[in-house]
Amino acid sequence: MLSHVTLGTNDLPGAIAFYDRLLAPLGILRHETSMEHGMAGYARAAEGTPQFWLMRPIDGRPATVGNGVTMAFEAPDRAAVDAFHAAGLAAGGRDEGSPGLRPHYHADYYGAYLRDPDGNKICCACHRPG
Repeated sequence: MLSHVTLGTNDLPGAIAFYDRLLAPLGILRHETSMEHGMAGYARAAEGTPQFWLMRPIDGRPATVGNGVTMAFEAPDRAAVDAFHAAGLAAGGRDEGSPGLRPHYHADYYGAYLRDPDGNKICCACHRPG
């Protein structure tokens, strides 16, 4: 359904350092980097086409956080959600919801929420039974 997702950043090197650590527990790696064009692209290790991008805004204005916007990554199991959250905190993210069940979404929804250094809200969720 989606071709790709981008998150704006005002500090590309800082965002790269954060997301390299954050996404490693999910097997998502940086495949492309262009400091000249202000972008970095991520994909699962076996895939080569980035579907998640960090970018300085093309219009040249500062990146801002969208109210109500959450970027969510899917995890294969609950341990990966825990590792994602721990990696994000260790890399300088802010907690927005510790790992745990969120039964108001559905009975098996296990998720964790963070804010990245630019303030973007990011999530990791596993939808499988424990």
